[in-house]
Amino acid sequence: MPLPIYQVDAFSARPFAGNPAAVCPLSEWLPAETMQAIAAENNLAETAFFVPRQGHEYEIRWFTPAVEVELCGHATLASAHVLHQHLGFQGPEIVFHSQSGLLRVLRETDGRLTLDFPSRPPQPLAGHPDGLADGLRATPLHVLAGPDLIAVFNSEAEVRALRPDQARLAQIEYRGIIATAPAADPETDFVSRFFGPRVGVPEDPVTGSAHTTLIPYWAARLGKTTLKARQVSARGGELWCELLEERVHISGYAVTYLRGEIEM
Repeated sequence: MPLPIYQVDAFSARPFAGNPAAVCPLSEWLPAETMQAIAAENNLAETAFFVPRQGHEYEIRWFTPAVEVELCGHATLASAHVLHQHLGFQGPEIVFHSQSGLLRVLRETDGRLTLDFPSRPPQPLAGHPDGLADGLRATPLHVLAGPDLIAVFNSEAEVRALRPDQARLAQIEYRGIIATAPAADPETDFVSRFFGPRVGVPEDPVTGSAHTTLIPYWAARLGKTTLKARQVSARGGELWCELLEERVHISGYAVTYLRGEIEM
């Protein structure tokens, strides 16, 4: 039976930018090994699967080409986009149940979608984890730890110039490595890049889940709760961010690249 599939560029208002995610709406869950095989075949940073629960609520899961992950921002944004643009969803808020708890997606009047995610503040580390400087081929000012490692640099130019040793980074026992710095553009607060070779994603173009840690860090450092962020990967993406006590709001645009069917 054919399975519908969409590919969406998240955190971008135009195709061929932002972070591509595959989205597969389901009526009921497939076996985990089947979803993992589909994600590996898609070979995108994430493939999202969701099933209806009740009313405006759904259950959602995310798979990289290698593993299932507990939280993914851009594929959640892409899933909400598919529900609104292709599946006739009319409500102002979508609720997803996930391994990371309740996640809400709000539809803004300007067309952006806002992720309501948990805030996950990082904690400073006394030193640099073994292999980090060698893996990044650069030495950060300081390092913090949350679900991912955060390597803080002086400037955007340093973050853009990183050419990491992916095999070395994959040996570090964190989901991913985030490199971040103040933005050079005065209209943007901070920039980042995300490297996740340990979960099969050498560099993620735009990483919503990373901002659950970056937002509380930069909000405290800059003394403001509303922030503009840019992920400076080759594709690039823009994120509008807000810290709300134990939650963060991460907003962005999304655009459909393709629609199709998987022959099952």
